[in-house]
Amino acid sequence: MVEKKNNITNPALWVPTAYFAMGLPFMVLAQSTAIMYKNMGISDSKIAFWTSLIMLPWTLKPLWSPVLEMFKSKKFFVVTCQFITAVTFALIAFSLPLPHFFAYSIALLGVVGFSGATNDIATDGVYLSVLSSKQQARYIGWQGASYNVGKFLAYGGFVTIAGVLEKQMGVVNAWVAVMLGIAAVMALVGLYHSRMLPVGEVSSTEVQSLKEGFATLWDVLKTFFQKKYIYWYIAFIVLYRFAEGFAIKIAPLFFKAAVADGGLGLSTTEIGVVYGTFGTAAFVGGSLLAGYFIAQRGLKRALMFLVATFNVPFLVYALLAHFQPSSLYLVGAAVVFEYFGYGFGFVGLMLFMMQQVAPGKYKMAHYAFATGIMNLGFMIPSMLSGYFSDWLGYKLFFAWVLVATIPAFIAARLVPFGHPEKDEEETK
Repeated sequence: MVEKKNNITNPALWVPTAYFAMGLPFMVLAQSTAIMYKNMGISDSKIAFWTSLIMLPWTLKPLWSPVLEMFKSKKFFVVTCQFITAVTFALIAFSLPLPHFFAYSIALLGVVGFSGATNDIATDGVYLSVLSSKQQARYIGWQGASYNVGKFLAYGGFVTIAGVLEKQMGVVNAWVAVMLGIAAVMALVGLYHSRMLPVGEVSSTEVQSLKEGFATLWDVLKTFFQKKYIYWYIAFIVLYRFAEGFAIKIAPLFFKAAVADGGLGLSTTEIGVVYGTFGTAAFVGGSLLAGYFIAQRGLKRALMFLVATFNVPFLVYALLAHFQPSSLYLVGAAVVFEYFGYGFGFVGLMLFMMQQVAPGKYKMAHYAFATGIMNLGFMIPSMLSGYFSDWLGYKLFFAWVLVATIPAFIAARLVPFGHPEKDEEETK
């Protein structure tokens, strides 16, 4: 089905930019557009509904990931999607001054969602097909850190610029300029990747008919569930983030809640500084260090330590709920500790899916399936977390979160490794 092209590009020259280009559109759609519409007079209910709906492609992307295994190269889809994203952001900018700008811009943002999610699939495909197991471990930290740089630019840089420009040229013109700026960044990244991104795997027999296409789709699904230990892997992926699904959704609400209600009584600005600045920086630092740590020790030997660094720091929320400190520095230090462990441990799960779940005939599609299962494992406890929190109160809720970490340790202890860890660099 696919053939590999030789790669001579240093991963340091394309891994950071490729994953930056994944993070930027996602965060623009997830948060920046909500601020834009709020400032342009759209109601909160419409903003919440429609800006949530346009995120759907990132959940559904496994459904069309097999199609990308059938045609062209992984690089072709990455570069094409980045140019589509750039052009669409420019069209969004031109739609904002129109009378029915909300309908037009939401429809165009839906296109960005589809192209962004497809770019994610193809970028992961390049990463999996070009890098050896040891290189994947070495650069997994850079992958997560660069993705978060995209978040920083979307939510910090461009939103801040919009705030400054709104005072000088008005709300609409300010966001026209910002959307054109985002379009320019994506176009520049696309041009850069057209030269620097490795080709990766290339389809050697493109699908010639609808019947052949459905046969390939069925083969992708069938071979995924025929993988050795696949049900062990699914259980491990779901349980790894089980406690996180409860904790992460409630923690900011706990920080915001009044002290009398069991919270910490922080302002929105204080929460933004603690999470958006120091927390994210700690996450990036943990991700970078974890990549080098795993590259030295190997994933199998490091797995229990990674699970511990991911789950044990949730203890800080239980302590904060119990003592309810008033010091912002103490709260900030707790969040930095938790997010550093979060970043350090999270890369272990990503690398596990790359090295144990994805290998085979359809690496890119099967990795997309694994990330979809991962998101489902996070989403279910996240949906239940509010009910648990209301029922138990913050103190008992965060004690429950610690109990919810136990299945992850059991799963990590029992999960088998079907693919031996080795440096495959000489085969690339």
